[in-house]
Amino acid sequence: MTITLHGIPSCDTCRKARAAHRAGTEHAWVDLRESPPSAAQVDAWVGALGAKALRNTSGGSFRALGLEKDGWSDAQWSAAFARDPMLIKRPVLEIDGRAAAVGFKAEAWERLIGVR
Repeated sequence: MTITLHGIPSCDTCRKARAAHRAGTEHAWVDLRESPPSAAQVDAWVGALGAKALRNTSGGSFRALGLEKDGWSDAQWSAAFARDPMLIKRPVLEIDGRAAAVGFKAEAWERLIGVR
């Protein structure tokens, strides 16, 4: 099983997820600022998890849009995520190249990959 975490190093939730992995399984780390996901990768994440789950509505990037939380379709969100990865909730967990979860909930991640 290949585990990849996509996130921002300064994000507290990403730090918690990475700490859990250090105690459990090996993983690759991708900094969303340094290596933003491609439009195709974002489309795959939206297809697997839904745009609503991927939206980071607490950051400045979202506030700058001037939208209500449900103001756009999945396709519009997908395009926005590809333009500005700070709109993506973090971390995004990929297992074998496929999006499996977003955010960090220890119980869910334990079921998916066996770490706490």
